[in-house]
Amino acid sequence: MQGILIVDKPQGWTSFDVIAKLRGMLATRKLGHSGTLDPMATGVLPVFVGQSAKAVDLQLDHTKAYRATIKFGLKTDTGDITGEVLETSEKIVAPEELQQVLPSFLGEQMQVPPMYSAVKINGVPLYKAAREGKTVERKPRAVTFHSIKYLQQVAENEYKIEVACSKGTYIRVLAEDIGQSLGCAATLSALRRIRAGLWGEENAVTMETLQQLRDTQGIAAIEALLLDTETVFTPLPMIEVKQEAFRRLLSGAPTYRFPAADGRYRVRFEEKFVGLAQVQEGTLLVEKLFCERG
Repeated sequence: MQGILIVDKPQGWTSFDVIAKLRGMLATRKLGHSGTLDPMATGVLPVFVGQSAKAVDLQLDHTKAYRATIKFGLKTDTGDITGEVLETSEKIVAPEELQQVLPSFLGEQMQVPPMYSAVKINGVPLYKAAREGKTVERKPRAVTFHSIKYLQQVAENEYKIEVACSKGTYIRVLAEDIGQSLGCAATLSALRRIRAGLWGEENAVTMETLQQLRDTQGIAAIEALLLDTETVFTPLPMIEVKQEAFRRLLSGAPTYRFPAADGRYRVRFEEKFVGLAQVQEGTLLVEKLFCERG
């Protein structure tokens, strides 16, 4: 079994909770996921099954999109409403005030990772230090906001926005930074990832649905939902190799005088996707295979 399963992560679950549940459901430990979601967050969590797990770090599109609800007048230690309140504010933010500052966050920005995050400093995840009441110095890192749209007011001092951004972006930090620019404490009251790379929420399946399929129709019903690993690499040109070149790819040996222009390719053998390869000065070189050797 291999492929990509787009899960709609439920609220209250960690991303690892999803993986742990799927390991039992699919009877395999070969699982990986792309882009960790906080327990409070819901939405698109791509899960890579079997040989496809090798593709997690090779994705061509790492952009993410979210619908986030910002609650002004409140600051917590976690950056969302699940944390302990650190600060409150009486200031009321008007819709037009929020809309006016959003464009200033577009483009490349520097973000300091929050203490409650999986970022490791000296090999230790920040959230472990945070749980012990420690604060660790973190270096700002560059992130990019491609778009930030105002959507609607959901309650007094509470607004929904939509954000498209680069990988490694913390929407909790964005909410706090927006609040700071308005002179007001702010935190996230809701967060849903609506797109991760190539896949949107329209592709996502709930854990409840997956469990029902497993109970009533068996593993095969879930396997039928898996997207082909090749979908990750569709922007790359494709080459079809013959038996000898395929054999050499499996053994890691180069194929000389290969009839293709220099570049990176997705490779098929007998019309099946087998992996990635590069052509350099007429030589075909294996990059990563997604099939069993031998």
